[in-house]
Amino acid sequence: MINRRTFNKFAGLGVVASALMPFATTQVRAASSLERVKSSGELRIGGVADGAPYYQKSLTDGQWRGFYIDICQKLADDLGVKLKITETTWGNSVLDLQSQKIDVFFGLNPTPAREKVIDFSGPVFKNAFTMIKRKDLEAKSWEDFNKSNIRIAVDAGSSHDSAMGRHAPNATISRLKTASDATAALQSGRADAQCLVLVLALSLVAKNPAIGDLVMPTPLDFTTSNAGFRREDDASWREFVDKWISEHRESGFIKSTIIKNMELVGVKETDLPDDFEI
Repeated sequence: MINRRTFNKFAGLGVVASALMPFATTQVRAASSLERVKSSGELRIGGVADGAPYYQKSLTDGQWRGFYIDICQKLADDLGVKLKITETTWGNSVLDLQSQKIDVFFGLNPTPAREKVIDFSGPVFKNAFTMIKRKDLEAKSWEDFNKSNIRIAVDAGSSHDSAMGRHAPNATISRLKTASDATAALQSGRADAQCLVLVLALSLVAKNPAIGDLVMPTPLDFTTSNAGFRREDDASWREFVDKWISEHRESGFIKSTIIKNMELVGVKETDLPDDFEI
């Protein structure tokens, strides 16, 4: 049998346990990414080593270049923190965000699949859809390309593929594994044109002027390049960066930074189309 003294002892322990229970069961609020960046003094981004002009890592000295490197450095400077670059790939960047290896990744298009798992800023810049066509092909509008006798090469499942579905559904579309495969089809004469966003098209034509002529079919159509964020309850980090992007688009900083870094792929400001805009 339990005597009064033992009962009182257990009862006292029960009171203590009950008092401690709220602290044991209440989850500690996770720090937001904005709090982590400020407290650590470090902005962690992902960089794609061979992603010029967006990103480029030198094989000789390991230094990073590219317009997203310069944009992120400016963001870090404005936050008063150091910039830390973790090498990644376009495909792994979403996983790096989710696993908290990086705080933000610049250069993602908000596709429906990506929007299910991460959050996005508004556009950093608009990237026009263009066509690189064989030099003897007369075509300036989407209507000119939307013909069954026009063979167009794209990388399957890409934004280029989607653009052809909207603008040239009647054309003969070759859906290939990569953009490089589509370029090879154009170069070999198996395609009359290739769809690429402007930044990539300018880079390709600068490296190989003989491949064809670059046109921006009318009416103009754009995809966007955005910043991606790990999904979290506290939206302060995404909102801060989104506002920062808007301010620096309006100031002209982002456009001038993109134009400057196009030289990494041999594109000068004078090579840009007259209707180039971001």
